[in-house]
Amino acid sequence: NRGSSAETPEAKRKSAERLVDQQIIRNEVSTGGYERATDADAGAMLKQIRNERFNARDDLLKRSMTEYRLTDEQVQAQLVWQLTVLKFIEQRFRAGVLVTDDEVRAWYDQHPEVQKVSFAKAAPQIRTTLEGNLINKDFETWLDDARKNTHVEYREAAFQ
Repeated sequence: NRGSSAETPEAKRKSAERLVDQQIIRNEVSTGGYERATDADAGAMLKQIRNERFNARDDLLKRSMTEYRLTDEQVQAQLVWQLTVLKFIEQRFRAGVLVTDDEVRAWYDQHPEVQKVSFAKAAPQIRTTLEGNLINKDFETWLDDARKNTHVEYREAAFQ
């Protein structure tokens, strides 16, 4: 993600918290029978990343991987995991989301910048955006609850 690889105590703590979140999700995926991403899915995603972020140039992609000390296998495994998480979120939370026509219309009416196109043309994208927001909210609520119900001990010395 082209983020900083700073190793400050605060960055280490945030990384530890993300790892805990990942384990919570991993546990749910493994016990809930959710569909996992495949190597083929990850290969397609890597191709998309290469094209969009690295101007379809393998040398630029490899240079970035070297900068972050990542191997091909690590990138592949991470993409499989990220896509698995996205599939989990979609499978677990999509069914509980309903955006009404009135909500789509209200959003359209409240955002004049979108009104450059007709409501009929804008409505599908607005609906997708609103559904995505609700799915993310439900996922964050679930993850917050799962964190509260998970005992984690942090060793402060690890963050120094």
